[in-house]
Amino acid sequence: MKKLLVIGFILVCFAGMSYADEVLTGGVKYTTDIAREELLQKTPLKPDGLSVLTNIADENYKENKTLLLKGHAEIKDRVLAQFSDSSYAVMYYDNPLYVWYYSPEGVLTHIEVKDGTNYPYKSYKYDTEGNLVNMGLRVSKEETFIFDKSGKLIAHWLKDKGYDETGKVIMKRHYKQ
Repeated sequence: MKKLLVIGFILVCFAGMSYADEVLTGGVKYTTDIAREELLQKTPLKPDGLSVLTNIADENYKENKTLLLKGHAEIKDRVLAQFSDSSYAVMYYDNPLYVWYYSPEGVLTHIEVKDGTNYPYKSYKYDTEGNLVNMGLRVSKEETFIFDKSGKLIAHWLKDKGYDETGKVIMKRHYKQ
């Protein structure tokens, strides 16, 4: 009887240790299907009309273009991103839930709305008419799932590579760690 109690105690301890390890070190692992389901489960908030009108033209256009030409991406009040087609994006630190996408001439083309800034978070990209263009689940700095508005995978980004649904590399990007 004493042996059974000792064995039972040992089993309970090991079971508890395994469970504790999972809780403390385990994170959510996303597959394409889980990420898609997560994004499609509720209707995202659209950007408000006043914000769109206020940002229809980049008020810092000349400065932003100059900074981007010099290779600067982070400055005191905002982060900039330059794309291969010469369009660019701006995220202001005082409102990090919005990212403003501009044409090369500084005219607003898209608005991204995030549901948070801690990983994982969801983001929804709209055109200036308020139509959903795509949606993303940002799992970490290194991993993002991007889907079209119907839920079809556009790309699963892992660091500098974008993969399609079959795991084939379809895009690459410059990635800073």
